[in-house]
Formats: sequence, structure tokens, C-alpha cells
Amino acid sequence: MPRVIRRYVRIVDAVNRRIGRIMMYGIFVMVAILLWSSFSKTFTLPSLWTLEIAQFAMVTYYILGGPYSIQLGSNVRMDLFYGEWSIRRKAQVDAITIFLLIFYLGVLLYGAIDSTTYSLQYWERSSTAWRPYMWPIKIIMCVGFFLMLLQAISEFFKDIATIKGLEL
Repeated sequence: MPRVIRRYVRIVDAVNRRIGRIMMYGIFVMVAILLWSSFSKTFTLPSLWTLEIAQFAMVTYYILGGPYSIQLGSNVRMDLFYGEWSIRRKAQVDAITIFLLIFYLGVLLYGAIDSTTYSLQYWERSSTAWRPYMWPIKIIMCVGFFLMLLQAISEFFKDIATIKGLEL
């Protein structure tokens, strides 16, 4: 494999690994928010923001943790046949199907950028009583989709290397 591809794979994998490792602790943020929500309702201090912040935290957790999940190969697969295949055969199938993922992520990123642009242009707010601005979570979604797209391309390069019997 050319040096530029090896460097790309190393950089993308390193960035997504670091972000993914940080996002692993996002579950504790969500638990803390939901615990606060429960306690505040118990003591008649209901907070308007807890449900929506928990949703924003969950979106951040999943979207920014997704590329790391792809990198680890812990995404959902149909193992009916796949589990019995050789590593090379798996790489061949993955190299073909990764194009569907890349296309899907491209469409998601296009829509997310369009939605974020709208949100920034019109200072879009949520329709709930708390009414937070929507652009921060939409920017996080754009970043997450972009990182997932980069990781999908990295996985494609790894599959090609495996098919050719090379190491990255």
C-alpha cells in the first residue's frame, strides 16, 4: 500500500480511537443527568432541561462513538454465513458492502450539513418548554458523520490490504 494510504489509516484510526475512548464515559454523563431528573422530581424541583440534555448526551455518545465501534468491528453483522468465512473472504465482502455504508454516510452528512446551516441561519430552537438552540447538537452530528465516513474509508483500505495479503 502507498505510504499516504498507510498514513491516512493510522491518523484516522488514532483520532477515532481517542474520541471513542473518551465517549465510552458518556454513559456516566447520561446516568448522572437521568439521576438528577429522578431526584429533582422526588423533591418537587422538576427540571425542564433534563430530558432534552439526556437526549443530546445520548446522540453525542452514539454519533461520536460510532467510528470507534466500526474500527473495533463491534457493529452488528449477520453472522449466519460471515462467521464461517476466511479472513480474506470477509475482507472481499466488506470491501464491496462498505460502498453502501459510504454512500449512506455521504447522504447523512449532506442532510446534516444542510440542517445545520438552516439551524445556524435561523437560530433554530427546540419546540419544548426549555427551548435550547439546536445548532450545537447538529454540529456534533456533522462531525460524527464525517468521522464515520473517514473511518469507513479507512476500513475499505484495510480490506483491500487484506485481500492483497499486505499489512497496513
